[in-house]
Amino acid sequence: MEIESKTMEATKKDNLVDECIDKNIKEEILRRIAAAEEEHDVKVLYAVESGSRAWGFSSPNSDYDVRFIYVHKKDWYLSVDLEDKRDVIEYPIVDEIDINGWDLRKALKLFWKSNPAFIEWLQSPIIYVDDGYFAKSARELMPAIASSHKGIYHYLHMAKGNFREYLKKDLVPLKKYFYVLRPLLAIMWLEKYDKPAPIEFEELRKLVADNKPLDDAITDLLARKRVSLEKEYAPAVPVINEFIESELTRHENYVASNKGRDAQFESLNLLFKAVLERSEELPV
Repeated sequence: MEIESKTMEATKKDNLVDECIDKNIKEEILRRIAAAEEEHDVKVLYAVESGSRAWGFSSPNSDYDVRFIYVHKKDWYLSVDLEDKRDVIEYPIVDEIDINGWDLRKALKLFWKSNPAFIEWLQSPIIYVDDGYFAKSARELMPAIASSHKGIYHYLHMAKGNFREYLKKDLVPLKKYFYVLRPLLAIMWLEKYDKPAPIEFEELRKLVADNKPLDDAITDLLARKRVSLEKEYAPAVPVINEFIESELTRHENYVASNKGRDAQFESLNLLFKAVLERSEELPV
């Protein structure tokens, strides 16, 4: 199949792939996605950028973190040993392109558990492949499935780990600030709106726009991050550290609640079956 035919119309009108990704890089990513389909005899339903490029604070040498959801032919799922079959496709990083994907069934099971990675993929502003059905249908299910409680627990664990490991020093890796700030702001979003946080950092930072010293410090840090190399170090920023420590203290006794959405498996079963039926009908 020609690479050009792999790029179907995205369901999100704000797809920034052509704006954010170099044309040659995009073509190479699409070539690798097509090669993965052929090698594993699968169809890629949805492929996005998931890392710092999608978040909006990449460095000049940041990896391209490509993640995709794929589906096998229907008969692949009709087997006694289904649970023993491999449900991921992974490749080593080559030329700063990190590409891997999840099988449809695995993705939907993780969606049912409010997996934050999958929920973020559904909201990525940089889309390489979209079949026009799967991601759109999954987004429509998010209000009934995504649990803010589970999201807060995930982001809090991420923020604590990165702060403890990297930011309690005089010199700190610039990018790690954003690996703490982004999850803390995502928590604030979940608390305020009780719905999945946007993936773009610029949207999240609006939550602290009225804190001018902090907002100014973040603006300066973003400018430095966008021109620095991935592993560049800089002096700690006191105003940002104060905000981080204050938020971590505020959540110090947070306990994950079982309270969540009425995440019925039936809606996911229906989506799974619908995607299988559609994939059988689409031309190879």
